[in-house]
Amino acid sequence: MAAEGGIDPMHQFRVEPLVPLHIGPYDISLTNSSAWMLAGLALIFGFMVLGMKRQLVPGRWQMAVEGLTGFIDGLARVNIGPEGKAFVPYLFSLFTFILVANLLGLMPFGIIPGVHSFTTTSHFSITGVLALLSFSMVLIVGFWRHGLRFFSLFVPHGTPLPMIPLIAPIEFISFMVRPFSLGLRLFVAMIAGHILMEVFGSFIVSGLGGGPMGWAVGGLSFLFIMFVVALELLMCVIQAYVFSLLTALYLHDAVHLH
Repeated sequence: MAAEGGIDPMHQFRVEPLVPLHIGPYDISLTNSSAWMLAGLALIFGFMVLGMKRQLVPGRWQMAVEGLTGFIDGLARVNIGPEGKAFVPYLFSLFTFILVANLLGLMPFGIIPGVHSFTTTSHFSITGVLALLSFSMVLIVGFWRHGLRFFSLFVPHGTPLPMIPLIAPIEFISFMVRPFSLGLRLFVAMIAGHILMEVFGSFIVSGLGGGPMGWAVGGLSFLFIMFVVALELLMCVIQAYVFSLLTALYLHDAVHLH
């Protein structure tokens, strides 16, 4: 998107209303962000429906669903323990939503007139809410299982008594920073990759009319953007995995304390 003769790489992250709707002073319009989240949920629902036929000879969809649920089940069991079984539905929902939202933002829907892909996880308002959900679950589980003993999490086992006044505040600050770092990591990874693709894409378009030198710059930019797209596809999976893994590790602390 051009901005005063230049390229505006931030335009792709702009939240715009698609169906304006107000109830009194409240704006509940359907935006492009919410529309793409609904599309992601529809894809996840369809994926699960196709894979839950329970055929004697499993088809490709059933194998995919069973493989994914088995992967999340293993992640919960390894990082939380036997108690992790109770958190598999949440971790599965978290992983699949982030993965699908990341991948939808990379799909080339821009070739369809009037359609522009939107990466919902490139907004901290979305990743921050996901992080707060995970953090809230950690607090609820921690206090429900251990009561006030949950505060012993801030005093590592074996800490000398004179060091407790120093170690406890550091551990508390580290604990409180968790939701911010969890949401920020995903947000930064997604927004940085899409900015790079926008910039290199603008170089390609600009180079088409720039003579031999422009074609050389455009060709080099094309190679770079292919590398960035491949890296972004990998990051879509890695970021969904890291978010789910860290959530499982935080839940382990809430369940076991140390």
